[in-house]
Amino acid sequence: MEPDWSREELQRFWDPSRQLLKSVRGYQAARWFRRYWVLRHRFWSVVTGADIPINCQIGGGLLMPHPNGIVIHPEAKIGANCLIMHQVTVGTNRKPGAPTLGSGVDIGPGTYILGPVTIGNGAVIGAGSVVLRDVAANAVAYGVPAQERSRS
Repeated sequence: MEPDWSREELQRFWDPSRQLLKSVRGYQAARWFRRYWVLRHRFWSVVTGADIPINCQIGGGLLMPHPNGIVIHPEAKIGANCLIMHQVTVGTNRKPGAPTLGSGVDIGPGTYILGPVTIGNGAVIGAGSVVLRDVAANAVAYGVPAQERSRS
């Protein structure tokens, strides 16, 4: 799936989630003046209340409509055109390794994705779920712990 970069374009100046992503992209692309991008990242991280490392691997077209409380592990990989709602944690547990999200993954609010799990392309994770196992492509998973259902 090709990233839709228009999803990350600023709609107005006060667009905190897109400004935060812009600072991450700017830092990763910059050869000079990286300190400027680090300071921007810190500012927008405080404004949004999100903990997204400046060096994490995020595919293009990420949407975060309400970025408060989003936590992403530095080793996590996020595919293109994903949707992450508020209060989502993409992190680790006692097992070594971080989650990998495919392209077009939608994650509902209050979800925890923990450990070395893989979420397939086009999967949907329901609100308030705790994902501890792999989720197949185009599947729907929800619950605590999340159970996979096929999309009908």
